[in-house]
Amino acid sequence: MQTALANNSTASTVVALKSLTELNKALGDSLRLQILRLLKNESFGVLELCHILDIRQSALSHHLKILATAQLVSTRREGNSIFYRRTFLADEDPYREIKESVFGQVDELAIAMSTQKKISLIQSERAQQSLNFFNKNANKFHEQQGLIVAHDEYGSVLHDVIESLGLTEKARVLEVGPGEGQLLVELAAKFRKLIALDNSEEMLAKSRDAVSSANFRDVEFILGDTAVARKKNVISDLIIFNMVLHHISSPAKTFRDAAALLKEKGQLLIAELSTHDQDWVRESCGDLWLGFDESDLNHWAKKAGLKAGQSSYLSLRNGFQIQIRVFTK
Repeated sequence: MQTALANNSTASTVVALKSLTELNKALGDSLRLQILRLLKNESFGVLELCHILDIRQSALSHHLKILATAQLVSTRREGNSIFYRRTFLADEDPYREIKESVFGQVDELAIAMSTQKKISLIQSERAQQSLNFFNKNANKFHEQQGLIVAHDEYGSVLHDVIESLGLTEKARVLEVGPGEGQLLVELAAKFRKLIALDNSEEMLAKSRDAVSSANFRDVEFILGDTAVARKKNVISDLIIFNMVLHHISSPAKTFRDAAALLKEKGQLLIAELSTHDQDWVRESCGDLWLGFDESDLNHWAKKAGLKAGQSSYLSLRNGFQIQIRVFTK
């Protein structure tokens, strides 16, 4: 019995030492530390990282493999592409404190201006890809969105969540990416101070027409994204992203912008697809991301200073799942 226990203890020690060795190996290279810095709030594809770091794909893949073996980065598949992000540290990770300390230290490192420009270019290209789709397909938006989910399939649950927030009709509400305006019209019947924000002129025009046809007049329309809303200081009690986040180039930045736009104790409401593998939605619906894990949203919210609140999950007949999440400032 004692021999068996000793053997088990020895085996555990060997595994622990191997893991610690892999961790130290991963952290013993300046380029790998730079990769961890770049992944502070963002996820990047391999080719994107190659461009940012000006490194060959084979060399980068070697470094990423070492980081992944040490459980410092995780991967997710987006169609035919693999995206990397920092690993979300688990309580049971024996080296969590070491990793947290390293993350904290690399986050204090400045990013060179030339590197920042490359990142901004990548984010701009992502955003333009999404914008081009909506400008080209504005007249077919309802049909194409319906390929994934129709508003009626989850709208009642969404409104139940909104009702549960306890907002009065005087609350200032911002909807980002209102599309053809179906939810916007429903919100206009509830709130007097309503703002619609969209970076597509064509889609914003459709929302405006929908509101006008419903005989609502007190809705403000702003052309732009959350960065524009920050410049205009559109401080709100509630910000809603209804099936929009998967079209946005930098979800992490969007969470930070939303947090800056919320009043104290204000709330961010996100209705979004859970992670899926239906790559056809990229071309058919203009999606940049194939949904999101619950942990992704929690991580970005925490980094932005928001606290996760209530949530609801709905599985659809076509295999997609919708998550309705609330975050509070």
